[in-house]
Amino acid sequence: MLDNGFPLATESNILKELIKPPTILRTVVNTITGSTNVGDQLPTGQLSVVPWRRTGVKYTNNEAYFDVIEEIDAIIDKSGSTITAEIQGVIDACVKLTGMPDLTLSFMNPRLLDDVSFHPCVRFKRWESERILSFIPPDGNFRLLSYHVSAQNLVAIPVYVKHNISFRDSSSLGRFEITVGPKQTMGKTIEGVTVTSQMPKGVLNMSLTPSQGTHTFDPVTKMLSWDVGKINPQKLPSLKGTMSLQAGASKPDENPTINLQFKIQQLAISGLKVNRLDMYGEKYKPF
Repeated sequence: MLDNGFPLATESNILKELIKPPTILRTVVNTITGSTNVGDQLPTGQLSVVPWRRTGVKYTNNEAYFDVIEEIDAIIDKSGSTITAEIQGVIDACVKLTGMPDLTLSFMNPRLLDDVSFHPCVRFKRWESERILSFIPPDGNFRLLSYHVSAQNLVAIPVYVKHNISFRDSSSLGRFEITVGPKQTMGKTIEGVTVTSQMPKGVLNMSLTPSQGTHTFDPVTKMLSWDVGKINPQKLPSLKGTMSLQAGASKPDENPTINLQFKIQQLAISGLKVNRLDMYGEKYKPF
């Protein structure tokens, strides 16, 4: 963006100084005084060499939090072999540190990461030569980097599905049976599990019994969904029953696909490990 001849980054810290975020109090004051949320000063960070960080930041508790969030996308064939698998990862930060802290973040195994894209604050030369993240962080919430892990052998699929779905010729009934279980979860609980499956057009209705959770089948859209919840390795969740098929219709050409969504807390599935985080340039001890 260009404003008043200045090229402006769309960095949220700068924008918040230019245009104050609305609050109820500010709205009331503006109504009475006739002023607006647009600031009349050029933001302090705009003219510095670190335009993403405002100057004069002060906190009583100095703390910085980093979240490593990984999403796994995989296609598995019916025998359980992986056809494709990749991990999209991000590191989100919430930094509340006084002054101008200079942080370095290093990993045990940085070679895992390919296709990395950084926040402008990261010193790229340092990453290229040493595989260390060195940066003066923006104030508040920001995305430090996003990355990709695409090597098939590095992507461990943490769940499996056992299935038995059969349609018989010339019969108006079909069998439906699936079981979900954990594998390679490093002892972590798999939670928030939901299973959805688009049934063939010939399925009129389904009579199913889940061992846990709740399920619904929509006879119009033919969509089966099963909200499983947590997986207990001692008693694996299963959904079993029969399908009513259209009389006289031919057997479907292929079995339905099963979509599985899940969450695992406190686990980076790529095996990425943070080595250490250090702060320079300020005297206090951060949390």
